[in-house]
Amino acid sequence: MTKEEVARSYLSFLEQGKVKEIVTLFTKEGIVISPVYGTLPASEFYETLADDTSSSELTFDGLFYEKESDRISLLFDYIWRLKKGNIVKFKVVDILEMTSENKIKKLTIIYDTVHSREEIKKLRAAT
Repeated sequence: MTKEEVARSYLSFLEQGKVKEIVTLFTKEGIVISPVYGTLPASEFYETLADDTSSSELTFDGLFYEKESDRISLLFDYIWRLKKGNIVKFKVVDILEMTSENKIKKLTIIYDTVHSREEIKKLRAAT
C-alpha cells in the first residue's frame, strides 16, 4: 500500500471500529500519542478507544504530505459517540509517521479536548 492508501484505510477502519485492521497498519512497536489517553502502544490505544466508543462518524477534510518526509497528515471532523450515549464533536489532525515499508510507527492526534476530557471523565465515573 502507498502512504495515501494506508492513511485512507486507517480512516475507514477507525470509523468502522475495526481495531485488528487498524493495528495491522502499524509496526509492532507502533505508538499513538493522544491528548486524552496519553502515549500508548497502538493495540492498547485502539482497544481502549473501542471500549469507550459506541460509534464514530468521520468526515474527511484533507490529506497533506510533507516533502522529503515520511509523514502524512489527515484532517477530518469526528463525531464520537461514547458508550453511555454522550456525543463529542471536534476537528482533528492525525499525523502519521511511516516507515519505508509504509507502516505507521507513530501517530500523533491533535484536537481541542475541552469537551472530550469531561465526557471521558463522566464515562469512567459511571463504570
